[in-house]
Formats: sequence, structure tokens, C-alpha cells
Amino acid sequence: MIKKIIISACLLISFASFAQEGTASPYSFYGIGDIKFKGTLEYRSMAGVAVEQDSIHLNIENPSSYANLMQTTFTVGGTFGTSTLKSDSESAKAQRTTFDYLAVGIPMGKFGASFGLIPLSSVGYKILSDNTAVENGVSAQLNGKGGINKVYFGLAYKIKPNWSIGADLQYNFGKITTTSIEQVTGVQNTTSETNVSTLSGVNFDIGTMYQTKLYNKVNLFTSLSYTFASTLTSESTREITVSGDPDTYPYPNVTQDLKLPNKLTIGAGIGESRKWLVGTTLTFQDEGRLGNYYNAAQNVQYEKYSKYAIGGYYIPNYASFTSYLSRITYRAGLKYEKIGLIVNNESIKDVGMTLGAGIPIPGYFSNVNFGIEFGKRGTVSSDLVQENYVNFSVGFSFNDKWFVKSKFN
Repeated sequence: MIKKIIISACLLISFASFAQEGTASPYSFYGIGDIKFKGTLEYRSMAGVAVEQDSIHLNIENPSSYANLMQTTFTVGGTFGTSTLKSDSESAKAQRTTFDYLAVGIPMGKFGASFGLIPLSSVGYKILSDNTAVENGVSAQLNGKGGINKVYFGLAYKIKPNWSIGADLQYNFGKITTTSIEQVTGVQNTTSETNVSTLSGVNFDIGTMYQTKLYNKVNLFTSLSYTFASTLTSESTREITVSGDPDTYPYPNVTQDLKLPNKLTIGAGIGESRKWLVGTTLTFQDEGRLGNYYNAAQNVQYEKYSKYAIGGYYIPNYASFTSYLSRITYRAGLKYEKIGLIVNNESIKDVGMTLGAGIPIPGYFSNVNFGIEFGKRGTVSSDLVQENYVNFSVGFSFNDKWFVKSKFN
């Protein structure tokens, strides 16, 4: 059954992922857009803490985790998000429904492999500047959509029962379209500028995970992963049109190399497998060179990214035969991020809390996961926008045995 689910989902999501606007953040105007969380809902519900060598949940944040899978795992997830955007004088609401990930993990003895499709970044904003009351004032409407997706393939090897290593190869691709419409007060005609940027590039991750017993059934879990810096090639076109003028005014194509910086993620936690876990994750990323020629601004700088997260889970009784509720996994986490962007001399921060639950499917190792994330990004200071967001997510994790010969009596 899992094979049919994978084929159907791949066909559906491969089309849907290119068309969606995965964010409503005005900060997605800058760089390559709003960077998405690279992970499944199980770990997103713990604020990104992914340190345990799990045998039935696919951890795509650290490629070494693939060697710990016991069954072939297919996972897919999506999110409905709502946000309130406010400045010091106005507010507005926005909603988005997005695809988050599609991935498959396959155990192969001491080896493990995984492949899938994940959004890397999303652009989705609509900004209106109304200066019609000002003589010769310029009113503008800015729209942006698109983003970057990544296809990845990873391989892991279990050196020892408690120690694994792995690597991912990722191909990034996508298109970002931005439109700016301007009108001068008292002038009938409007001027429209459309920029289309096609981006592509390759990057590489490595990782390792190690665990050891502390006492009785309590273990220490550690995780380390590193993403190498890479180049993202941007090929952009620009076209100017004036209302009432049948001609268009194209500009020469522009090719730029953007820099995706290196990233280091360190995690550790303690707990009893399939019972409870408390852990923390620290992520540090160098300053990127992400400004494209059409969204460069003097009031914008890029800085080093950092994230601090704490989270965990609790399962009352994983193997209970009498109480279904005791087999539910309860998850929670807290996060603090500096997203790597400075606007009007303000470092943009994202603070949030996550909650989630994993509902087992009777008779299988599969489960349905639900999560909620709420937090705040940005500030109303320095003429900026603050986002108060709530994200409702659902994910499915299906497990099955492949490559097993059928036996007949």
C-alpha cells in the first residue's frame, strides 16, 4: 500500500509545490525569501530538536539518521498558516496553505538511504504604499511570489549500533517573480516593472549521531550536522511597461552568483527511547550573500543566523494494549532565532512555541501527526512590521517492510 501512496503523492505534490505561495511575510521580499524549516512535523513540533536515533520516524535534518530506520518510511506534511501583520499605525491579516515536505527513507542493513522534495525558501508578499494625498507623491504596489525547492538524496552508514554517519546531496531550483506598480499623484499612467529570477545550484550536508547509556534506561543522545557553503546561480530578466503604451521595454538579462552560507547544527538530549526525551539544538550560520539585483536596498544588511531551541516528547505507554490514549506521543518546544536579516538597523528575530501530538494508526507502526506553532517575528519599531503567526500542521508517516520475499506454506 505504501508504494501506491508514494506514487500518488509524488505526482500531486510535484505540481503543487511549484505554484504555491508558501509565506505571507513582507520579509520574504529580501534575499531568496523566507527560509523554510528543513524537517518533518515530528521534529518541528519540538522546535526542531532532532537528536534521537529514531527507528520509525524519518529525520531529514541529520542525514546520518537514515541508518537507524527499521522499516521503509514515507512521510508527507503540510501547513495552514494565519498571521497578523502590524506596523505602528496599521494591521492586516493573511492566510496560506502550503506543502512542507515529501520524503522516503529506506533501511539497507547497516546502510540507510533517503530521498525527497522540500521547499528551501518561499516568497509571498503584497505591500501597498499609498501617497495619493501628497502632491507629486509616488504610490506603489509590490507583489512577490515563488521560491526555491530542493530535491535531495542521502546515504548513511551505521559504524556501531550507537554511532552512525551520513551525507546528503541536494539540488536547489526555483523561480521568483516580483512586480512593482508605481503611480505619481496627478499622473494618469502607471509604470509596471516585472522581474523574473530563475535560480539553481547544488549543496552538500554531512552529519553524525551518537548515543550512550547514562544509567538504567536513560540515554544520552547527540547530533552534529554541517552544511557546506554553496553557490546559487540566479538568471534574471526585467521588463518595464507603461499603461496606455503597447510596447514593453526589456532590460538585458542579468546572471548573478548568490552565496548560501555554511551552517553548523549541534544537538544533545537525554531520555528513554519511546518514552520521553528532553533536548536542545543550537544552529549557527555564516552571513550569506543573498541580495539579488532587483531587491537590493540601502537599508538592508545580511548577518549571521542563529537559532536556540529546546524541546522534547512524552509517551505514557508506547506498547499499551488496553489504552489507545497511552500510545499517543505528546511534543512541545521553544525557539529563538535571529533570521540573518537587518532592516533599518534592526536585527529581525523570530520567537515561537510549538505543540504537537502523534496519533498511532492501529495495527501499524504508522502515525498521523498534528502540530501547532505560534510566535512573533519582527518588530513595529524603526518603521518595520511585526508578524504574529499561528501555523496548524498535519503530517503522515507510513511505515512498511520492503524487499521481503513472501512465504507460502
